[in-house]
Amino acid sequence: MLLLSWSLTGVFAVVILLLLLKLYLLRKSAGEIADAFAEHLREDTNTLIGISSRDRTMCRLAAAVNEQLRILRRQRQRYLTGDRELKEAVTNISHDLRTPLTAICGYLDLLEREEKSPEVSHYLSMIAGRAETMKQLTEELFRYSVILSAEEELPAEPVNICGVLEEAIAGMYAVLTGRGIIPVIDLPEEPVMRMLNRAALSRIFGNILNNAVKYSGGDLEIHMEETGTITFSNTAAGLTEIQVGRLFDRFFTVEAARNSTGLGLSIAKTLTERMGGTITAGYRETKLTVTVIFNG
Repeated sequence: MLLLSWSLTGVFAVVILLLLLKLYLLRKSAGEIADAFAEHLREDTNTLIGISSRDRTMCRLAAAVNEQLRILRRQRQRYLTGDRELKEAVTNISHDLRTPLTAICGYLDLLEREEKSPEVSHYLSMIAGRAETMKQLTEELFRYSVILSAEEELPAEPVNICGVLEEAIAGMYAVLTGRGIIPVIDLPEEPVMRMLNRAALSRIFGNILNNAVKYSGGDLEIHMEETGTITFSNTAAGLTEIQVGRLFDRFFTVEAARNSTGLGLSIAKTLTERMGGTITAGYRETKLTVTVIFNG
């Protein structure tokens, strides 16, 4: 009886050891699948996920994950192809529009020198205004396509963010005051230095200020901290939280900004992220706030 008891105990011990070994191998296989899946997503490799275990369930799981990775890879490739084709189409369209628009503006200049009735002068003035608007929008579209197609890193240099922001505000001051906007500016006295591209940083601030001109209800507050955080706040009663959430989407515009391609803030976001910064928009109690951060 004692021998039988010891035999059963031995069998149970062996079974427990086998179950623990099985559990260990399953956990090891699950870890291998998780690590390989993360690596495939990060590196976008064409290799398949392999596991050391021969367990049928884990092998089926690995096969199912591999199939989903193949589907994801095909979808990603279609997205990249479509995105590249869109960029090329935008570049080609904007380039093709520039030539006839330049010619139209040239002929309008010639017509201005001819004798004409007041009524014709009025119509020509309206045409010239619309042509100039189209020219500006086309230039913005062309600049956006150039920025997107540029794969190389933006050359960086030591830049005083505060100084570039001051220059951008000074350059837009006449436009702002022309719209009745007197900006309230709060900048640090000491330089805030970062390794950035000066031209790209100037474009970012210029586009954000242009956005304020389009949407502001007559006010603008610009605040900068020594940490490299810059906020632009203005009243924008005509916006909604949904619209604010889409402000950085390319080609998105709202009714308040009809003469716009919807690319200004999209360009600002692209340039900011390419230089390692972040840009966000918030909306609270009719106040639109755009925040740009360049950490040290």
